[in-house]
Amino acid sequence: MMNKQKTIYTGARSEIIEKKSRFISTTSPLVSEEEAINFITGVKKEHYNATHNCYAYCLGERDEIMRCSDDGEPSGTAGKPILNVLLGRELHNIAIVVTRYFGGILLGTGGLVRAYSKAAEEGINQSIIITKRYAIRVYLVTDYSEIGKIQYLLANQELTTVDTRYTDVVTLELLVPIEQVGEMEYEITELTNGKTLIRKGEEVYFAIVNNHVEIF
Repeated sequence: MMNKQKTIYTGARSEIIEKKSRFISTTSPLVSEEEAINFITGVKKEHYNATHNCYAYCLGERDEIMRCSDDGEPSGTAGKPILNVLLGRELHNIAIVVTRYFGGILLGTGGLVRAYSKAAEEGINQSIIITKRYAIRVYLVTDYSEIGKIQYLLANQELTTVDTRYTDVVTLELLVPIEQVGEMEYEITELTNGKTLIRKGEEVYFAIVNNHVEIF
C-alpha cells in the first residue's frame, strides 16, 4: 500500500474557448474501470451532438490501468495530452472527459494538444484535490491525569483525533499514518511511563476535506 495517494474528492466541470471551439472538461473520482466506463458513457450521452468526447483515466495506486482516447481527433492530440496532465499532477483514480464543440476554425496539431491540455488542467483546478494517507486506527486508553500531556504530544506530531470518550478513563481514537505508528507508540509509552493502553485497529485511507476527516 502507498503511504500517500493524491486524487480528487469530487468531480467538476469547466469550459474554455479556443478559436471559437468550446472545450468542456468533466472530471470524476473512480474506484474501478467499470465506473470509469460508465462515467465516460454518461458524458458522451449528455454531449451526444458534440464533435468529440476525448478522455483519459488512471486507476490503481501506481496507475496500473491507464487508458486514453482521441475520439476522432488526429492521433496523439487529445487523449495522450489529457493523460499527461493526470500523470504530471500525480493524480490517481481519476477520469477526465474533454468534450469539444467545433467552432469552425482549425487549430492544427499543436493547437489541439495545447487546448486539450489546458482544458484538462482547468478541470482539475476546479475539482477538490485531496491527499489520502494510509493509516491505522489507534485507540489510547489513559487516566485523566495523563490526557493533557498526550493531547499536547498528538498536536506536536500533527496526528488526527477522530473521537474522545470520557468515562472512568479517557479513550482517544486516532488515525495514525503508517510511518508514524512506531514513533507514536514509543513517545506515548515514555511520556506516561507505560500507563496508557495502546490498541491498534483496522488499516484505512483518510483525508482532511474542508477541515473534516473522511475515511475511505
